[in-house]
Amino acid sequence: MNQAEQTNITWLFEITPKNKFFSLNLKEVWQYRDLLVLFVKRDVVTVYKQTVLGPLWYLIQPLFTSITFTIIFNNLAGIDTGTVPPFLFNLAGITVWNYFTACLNGTSNTFGANAGIFGKVYFPRIIVPISIVISNLIKFGIQFLIFIAFYIFYYLKGATVGLNGSVVFFPFLIVLMGVLGLGLGMFISSLVTKYRDFSNLIGFGVQLLMYLSAVMYPMVLIKEKLPSYGWLVQYNPLAYIIETTRYMLLEVGQISIWGLGYTFLVTVIVFFVGVLIFNKTEKNFIDTV
Repeated sequence: MNQAEQTNITWLFEITPKNKFFSLNLKEVWQYRDLLVLFVKRDVVTVYKQTVLGPLWYLIQPLFTSITFTIIFNNLAGIDTGTVPPFLFNLAGITVWNYFTACLNGTSNTFGANAGIFGKVYFPRIIVPISIVISNLIKFGIQFLIFIAFYIFYYLKGATVGLNGSVVFFPFLIVLMGVLGLGLGMFISSLVTKYRDFSNLIGFGVQLLMYLSAVMYPMVLIKEKLPSYGWLVQYNPLAYIIETTRYMLLEVGQISIWGLGYTFLVTVIVFFVGVLIFNKTEKNFIDTV
């Protein structure tokens, strides 16, 4: 092929090094959308393909966790949930919390878990964490159906539960939760490539974060019982998402416009930093993994 013929070639795809300070590569992600769908199917189907109960594991975990929380925190510790049944109160918080932890845990080991694929073929690396967030959204939908079933059950039994008019903005909260888990997960995944022992702290950190996110108690309770430690919950954006979720779905607790604005700001910052560090790490991570 002579030089004149080479200059007339129009390439379908062109792989070039990233020079931008911040890039989501949305155009390239769209070009690889079929691969994104395959990753989502892999996460949803293959994980439980060779298990006895299969997708039922999506339902067992939130149900048993809600029962445990009801026995320990409501029956033994005496945490009051108002007119809302304690089990339903806990199930609402756990269902949303599970989506965050699934996104965080799934994306926090992106480079380590996919090093074999990343080292053999090129595709936008950010597709993998995005696929995890989408696949976990499907799992969240299954768990949310269980919440709806128990909601109807308690409503028919005469429990004082009702949807707030602001429930139309509930999908916005789920998007916030997913984006926050995605940004934080990409940041942690970048750290794990250099500091392997950091992965050992993730499980403990998530467990500790759950107690600081008002999953099993109203936010006002920590301010009343432990006012000197209330700031730990007050400045936790996850607590506002969970508290607002219960307000929308059960009309219990309160909604804070300041808290939601603060949560949105923190989510944007965490996502920006996560993508920035992720893009920087993907250039040379294969040498350290």
